[in-house]
Amino acid sequence: MANGHGGRRHGAGRKPGSPTRRRREIIDEAAKDGITPLEVQLRTMRALWDEANKGKTLDFKLAKQAAAIAKDAAPYLHPRLSNVEAQIAITGHEAALAELD
Repeated sequence: MANGHGGRRHGAGRKPGSPTRRRREIIDEAAKDGITPLEVQLRTMRALWDEANKGKTLDFKLAKQAAAIAKDAAPYLHPRLSNVEAQIAITGHEAALAELD
């Protein structure tokens, strides 16, 4: 538009990733008690893992439950590795010898 009215404007609107009012209320309510869902998962995982390792042999049922919780919590603790494209230049034998000199 020639007069600057209507259409999309830079910087307008809610920023990407910002929580809505309802989501902010949920986050604040969960943090009020000092424990988050992730903390519950981690505490449960550790308790199951400790119980699984209690005896001389590993209790596979409890270890499997702990591993399932760890799988669910992992994305919140460890970032995924990104793909990196390798830049490899293939040179002839003579060119490689010339680089050594």
